[in-house]
Amino acid sequence: MKAMYSIPELQEMLVEQLNKEAGLIGKTQPINLYQPIEYTLHMGGKRLRPVMLLMACDLFGGDVNVALQAALAVEVFHNFTLLHDDIMDKAEIRRNQPAVHKKYNENVAILSGDAMSIMAYQYLLKTEHSAIQQVAQLFSRTAMEVCEGQQYDMDFENQANVSIEDYLEMIRLKTAALIAGALKMGALLADAPEADAERIYRFGIKLGLAFQLQDDLLDVFADQAKFGKKIGGDILSNKKTFLLLKALEIASPEQRAELEHWINKTDFDPQEKVAAVKKVYIKLNLQEISSQKSDEYYQAALHELQAIELENNRKAPLLLLAKTIMEREH
Repeated sequence: MKAMYSIPELQEMLVEQLNKEAGLIGKTQPINLYQPIEYTLHMGGKRLRPVMLLMACDLFGGDVNVALQAALAVEVFHNFTLLHDDIMDKAEIRRNQPAVHKKYNENVAILSGDAMSIMAYQYLLKTEHSAIQQVAQLFSRTAMEVCEGQQYDMDFENQANVSIEDYLEMIRLKTAALIAGALKMGALLADAPEADAERIYRFGIKLGLAFQLQDDLLDVFADQAKFGKKIGGDILSNKKTFLLLKALEIASPEQRAELEHWINKTDFDPQEKVAAVKKVYIKLNLQEISSQKSDEYYQAALHELQAIELENNRKAPLLLLAKTIMEREH
């Protein structure tokens, strides 16, 4: 099997192609449709999902150049979801810059997002590989799961009884499915054995669950300058995160009353609400409990990767990326 690319090499390859595409998109008419897309694609970000697709392709000895258009499709689709999510969540900042609906307006963000969802398929269908139909079916299923997860997320905001199991299923759909789908797409484009393509999909699901649990934790406890968006956004919008659901489960009657007071209060000072809820979380040791839950999924993900019968040195880049994800501060 041929020598593998390093993570920085794959990132550079992806970003170079992405910047090239963004530049072309930004010059397309009508400008008011396409410039917000260029703005979005130039905002940066971790580019985790497309790089994982390329890494999975490389892991199984595939040609990453063949997989590059599929990686662009995943990144464009992911960014489309962020445009619409930011409107739904009333989030003003994305990656330390104004969200698209704040820089332009909501109508622009909706329509440019719609265009991006179509553009993602245009990139995907440029992929020249015998497995393209299977890859496209997986991409479509994954895209629908992301929408289902977002709907559950919104439903939960006004739903009194949400279980931790409900929440975990929601983040499996909303977050983990796209990570897992990207990894499996890369495997399919490398003609990986079906059992290994499934293993790397399960690796992605479990890593995605660990990633989202950690993201929820960072939303409350991170350094805002590093995190790239306002701290406490989940608290302000009463998001049914693992932290809140676990807090309601283990809180004393007084602590539960305090949490419910802030959940039901419609007129409040944002900083005061975040501080009050965070104080309850700290008393309940939620930072440690949530970290342990995240680590359970991380260890389960590593188990799936270890089960793939390839030399450990070939799996090392994915292991490094997973470790980097779990140790991040933003």
